[in-house]
Amino acid sequence: PGVKVSIQKQPDANTIKVVEAVTERLDWLRAGNMLPAELAVRPIADQSIYIRNALRNATQAALVGALLAMLVVFVFLGDIRRTLVVGTAIPLSILVTFALMGLGGLTLNIMTLGGLALGVGMVVDSTIVMLENVYRHQKSGEGPLQAGQDAAREVNSAIVASTSTNLAAIVPFLFISGLIGLLFRELIFTITAAIFAAMVVALTLVPAFGSRVPANKDGAVRRAIDGVMDPLARGYAAALRALLVRPTLVALVIVALLASLSAGIWGMTAAKQIFLPSLDDGRIRVSVVADPGIPIDVMDREVAKLEDLFRRQPEVETVFTIVGGRIFGRTQRETSNRSSMTVQLVPLGQRNVGSDAWVKRMQAAIDKLRLAGFKVRMRTGGIRGVRASHGNDDITLRITGPEQDVMDAIGTQVVERLRAVAGLRNLVHSSEDQHEELVFRVDHDRLAELGLSVETVARSARLALEGELVTQYLDNDRSYDIRVRLPRRTTDTVQALESVMIATGGKGAAPIYLGDVAQVELVSSPAEILRDNQRRITEVTASLSGEAALGDVSAAVWRQLADLDLPDGYSIYDAGAARSLQEGRHLTMILLGLALFLVFVVMAVQYESLRNPFIILLGVPFTMVGVAVGLSLLDMPLSMPVWLGVIMLAGIVVNNAIVLVEYFEILRHRGHARLDAIVEAGRVRLRPILMTTLTTVCGLLPLSVGLGEGAEMLQPLATTIVFGLSFSMLVTLVFIPILCSLIGAREASTEGR
Repeated sequence: PGVKVSIQKQPDANTIKVVEAVTERLDWLRAGNMLPAELAVRPIADQSIYIRNALRNATQAALVGALLAMLVVFVFLGDIRRTLVVGTAIPLSILVTFALMGLGGLTLNIMTLGGLALGVGMVVDSTIVMLENVYRHQKSGEGPLQAGQDAAREVNSAIVASTSTNLAAIVPFLFISGLIGLLFRELIFTITAAIFAAMVVALTLVPAFGSRVPANKDGAVRRAIDGVMDPLARGYAAALRALLVRPTLVALVIVALLASLSAGIWGMTAAKQIFLPSLDDGRIRVSVVADPGIPIDVMDREVAKLEDLFRRQPEVETVFTIVGGRIFGRTQRETSNRSSMTVQLVPLGQRNVGSDAWVKRMQAAIDKLRLAGFKVRMRTGGIRGVRASHGNDDITLRITGPEQDVMDAIGTQVVERLRAVAGLRNLVHSSEDQHEELVFRVDHDRLAELGLSVETVARSARLALEGELVTQYLDNDRSYDIRVRLPRRTTDTVQALESVMIATGGKGAAPIYLGDVAQVELVSSPAEILRDNQRRITEVTASLSGEAALGDVSAAVWRQLADLDLPDGYSIYDAGAARSLQEGRHLTMILLGLALFLVFVVMAVQYESLRNPFIILLGVPFTMVGVAVGLSLLDMPLSMPVWLGVIMLAGIVVNNAIVLVEYFEILRHRGHARLDAIVEAGRVRLRPILMTTLTTVCGLLPLSVGLGEGAEMLQPLATTIVFGLSFSMLVTLVFIPILCSLIGAREASTEGR
């Protein structure tokens, strides 16, 4: 036996510091011998462990991402000094980001550190474009000052445009409310601050630093890279020229790209769908429900079997059990036929099985125990403080109508139908848990004849069942209630209760008993009555098994209920995570459309025309192909972080196209022919496009791998950007030149006519 002490921090308090303070005070109590030697104080839930591990993993992901990005830069530039320019730009950008986060009132947490880890790969993009252009001007014989000025003049507008499109795509997230805004606002703010800081550093410090690194001292690495990149650029230019002068080949490429786009969109729509990834903090909630009226000692004995089973598992750290009720926050409920357990597994890095797989294994083991009359339901912990469902479980259906009995009957039918749906567990409806209560049906006419009141009957019944508080006994600083009540044997059955005397009768009249004026019945009723919007409801709930996808299971649930005949006045509606999924999907579609519109507006203002923004934006949909491939290869469901990644891609993937189209326009203004300008722009911009793409991809790889605690929420987002950006780079190098050629040829033809 034990006593549970729950310590809850204030909303603005730091979880880790609170836990450290509590631990320090416990150590102080032990050191001062203020706790009895036989008293053991053991933590059964410590959120700081998961938070520490998650913060450490996010920090490591950011550092490793930065190192990988710098490695890519070194491989392409082949010069440690130019790499150090990038290495200087990263911490400077992060320092500016920290300053902006401080102004925004943000703290370092999983989401903000995740935002830094996501932003590390992107903050070097502008730096690379500027640095590579400075180097190219130096190679052409310009002096340091002239090279820095000319290089900055050429790419300033491209850097501002690409940064503006990045911000335009994600800034709307800062103004949305609800669960999505709550979860991702700090992440988006951090990424926004990092991108803006990177632009400031790239436009100011990088030209000054880069122009002071001599260009005539190429090392062996640079010569080796040039030996690969120069032939690659020439080969790409030759292939591009050969493609653009062959209309049939151009048509085939366009058809192939459109076919891949159709396949990508189909792959996205066919993917498994969930609302949010589950975080594996190792916390398992177990609910045990037995038949009504079971003695508490029997309940204790059977639950002990479960405790023994759980404690034998090597992954289990602690097991905490409450027999005969449950505690939720500051509320508690005593019921002899209910018990609750909290199983805490060791941290994810110390076990080779996930929480969902562990639950599935334990359910099979519990079935072998053959606990007759007991229902054992197990659920993983989920995100603390966040309810992705309006109800109490993954699948929550609510039945509403005028009569409770009818709603309960409908709930039973729904449960029976849903047993055929694969991927569901813990299927139950709220009225299954019944308890017995006494109902007194008073005969008012008889009471009037005898001159008695309902209050007399109620007082007699209360005196018989609960007794009456007559005084208190004080013992030092404690007080004890003293009640006077009838012996138990006079109230242990309905018949005995009806024999309780409520009046003497007087003047030789016969005594009046409770049964003379009231009918006493023992009836079953729901243990709790649920309401939604002040209407009574019956709730059907179920959990998803580990491998099940919310979208698929929800669709299967409604197919099972499609032909359910409901009486007039009764209805069933969804209040589970599927409803949140639908609302979130609707919101992301609006945000995606808004992102594309804002990106287009920003580019239209930048170019003062609609042609180039239209060309650049046409390459965005092809990111869906890369995302679909990534989800399929990694067997990853479509979730809200994935949609966030798609929206971010709308602003990211245009960067390569902007750099390409920007230089194409510069060459056109210098008098180059259209075909020559397209080919030359592709040849010159191939290296920075490859560099920016690879640095972003490599910077996100640690998050995309998703190792350790805290990675579950950011891994889908990083994976989406990695695969979407990689495929869009290939599209940019082929499709954008084709569009420039086709639209330019059409304009030339129109001008000729």
